[in-house]
Amino acid sequence: MIDDTRAADGGTTPTRRRGGGGSAARRAGRSSGTEQLGYITRRLPVFEVLDEEALSLIETNADTLLEEVGIEFRDDPEALAMWTDAGADVQGERVRFPRGLCRALLATAPARFTQHARNPARSVEIGGPSTVFAPVYGPPFVRDLDGGRRYATLADFENFVKLAYMAPALHHSGGTVCEPVDVPVNKRHLDMVYSHIRWSDKPFMGSVTDPSRAADSVEMAKLVFGAEFVDANCVLINLINANSPMVFDATMVGALKVYARANQACVVSPFILAGAMSPVTVAGTLTQVLAEAMAGMAFAQLCRPGAPVVFGTFASSISMQSGAPTFGTPEPALVLYGAAQLARRLGVPFRSGGSLAGSKVADAQAAYESANTLLPTVMAGTNFVLHSAGWLEGGLVAGYEKFVLDCDQLAMMQRFLGGVDMSENGQAMDAIREVGPGSHYLGCDHTQANFKTAFYRSPLADNNSFEQWEADGSLTADQRANTLWKKWLADYEAPAIDPGVDEAVKAFVARRKDEMPDAFV
Repeated sequence: MIDDTRAADGGTTPTRRRGGGGSAARRAGRSSGTEQLGYITRRLPVFEVLDEEALSLIETNADTLLEEVGIEFRDDPEALAMWTDAGADVQGERVRFPRGLCRALLATAPARFTQHARNPARSVEIGGPSTVFAPVYGPPFVRDLDGGRRYATLADFENFVKLAYMAPALHHSGGTVCEPVDVPVNKRHLDMVYSHIRWSDKPFMGSVTDPSRAADSVEMAKLVFGAEFVDANCVLINLINANSPMVFDATMVGALKVYARANQACVVSPFILAGAMSPVTVAGTLTQVLAEAMAGMAFAQLCRPGAPVVFGTFASSISMQSGAPTFGTPEPALVLYGAAQLARRLGVPFRSGGSLAGSKVADAQAAYESANTLLPTVMAGTNFVLHSAGWLEGGLVAGYEKFVLDCDQLAMMQRFLGGVDMSENGQAMDAIREVGPGSHYLGCDHTQANFKTAFYRSPLADNNSFEQWEADGSLTADQRANTLWKKWLADYEAPAIDPGVDEAVKAFVARRKDEMPDAFV
């Protein structure tokens, strides 16, 4: 199941970097309330739930798991041979790791890195105090108020890429924002990667559903950025899921090898439904998550020392009555906080969280569950946030209304993580002196100078009187969101791209499609 997610930013600006949205995008932003926000550099401290004793115990237990139980690397003799050469004990497909081996290999992994975008102004830093929001990943279905729940198409995929491009607080175009089932399975990755290249200029993810598709993603990136630049810099990030418990399959390992050898970032992310794929306890789940993530990230360093990696985790609890995944519950939040601490101790960036919900529609359940996953995500200090916008029905559905509702919350989190303004203007002493006792601040000079930016303004929340709300049509939040996503698409203008690059990428896509028959399984 695909979930769903030393600086490597050296080098110079590529000689063949392609222009981005420029003035057209800025005009569109001003007219639609979509002025773009840069990636977050947090000014608030992280929240931590584990003390030194607990962290050391979990690390010790993870080392014991790696040494005594081991991890299976299935159907990949090359990977097993690489582990043997590195000093691991390989018996069949089971790899057992001498205590400290994985941690030692991770010494070459960068603590933070830049993922370069086609538009250099959209490049993001992953790691350290930075937080990058990326949209939902992987749903085979989409939903909106007009069409209801239905299988996703390439047109839907392109719509979500355009919405992510327009969204102010989404810093990343994502990857499989929905699965376009009207395109052959073996060819749809070409259309998806092309869509990210053409309809957005934000950074994006490569395909992982087959090693050849990962290779296609890298080749398409080279056509955009230039082969030398790609070899020296990260322009792609991808999601490598462990098949928990304690298995990496050939598809994931094969894709990881392609990307790591190409110096592209791998998010190594155990996919956990606690109680089914890990123990029911927080500490037990953290032990398994740490072991799986370390093994995968260390293998990336065997492929190419210094290749960027991200410690990922996707952890949900399950209903012990039905087995269905549950979201917004306390235990996965504790796993998220703990895993973020463990990643920082390893010295690698961290991925988790998002706006997760089991609800079928964008209702109160979806709102509460999403808030209860998003707030721990940002408070834990997560660096790369997949599923930030659009997730419904446990990841089976990408919701149009949910997408823009989530984006509103992401913009609020962006403002929140900016912390408290302690500048002279922020201290507001001139306002306090001017107003004095018993008056009000509405007309003072400081308020007049700051009223446009003083408080976050939601494009969706209705704070008018009941009478005004009723006169405006008594619209619910999802109805207002329906109007907003349609406006974003109506106002969308494609970012500029070098025509020669566009033609080269389209020619590559056409050639690769001609080389293989359609396959829908």
